[in-house]
Amino acid sequence: MLTGLSQLGRFSEPALLILISLAESAKHGYAMQEDIAALTGERPGPGTLYGAIRRLEEQRLIEQLPEEDRRKPYRLTDLGAQALQAELVRIRAMASTGLRRLATA
Repeated sequence: MLTGLSQLGRFSEPALLILISLAESAKHGYAMQEDIAALTGERPGPGTLYGAIRRLEEQRLIEQLPEEDRRKPYRLTDLGAQALQAELVRIRAMASTGLRRLATA
């Protein structure tokens, strides 16, 4: 049973951002860094990015496409799209509860 990204532990935030980036289209590492920076205001370092990419590949949530001009693009797999959706639904439920509780505090 797929439950989002909980199996990645402390690495779940970089993984989530990579999956969100790849949900739009296939990208190579630098393009993902730029997309994540535009989304969050912070650019992940290469160690963080490529470590998360490796873990996502191991989980079969993303896959590498054929190299293009020495760049290695990646794309979201069907399993990755399911994991991303499950994680975003979980985050939405948590955020809704938190906002509701703040409104009554």
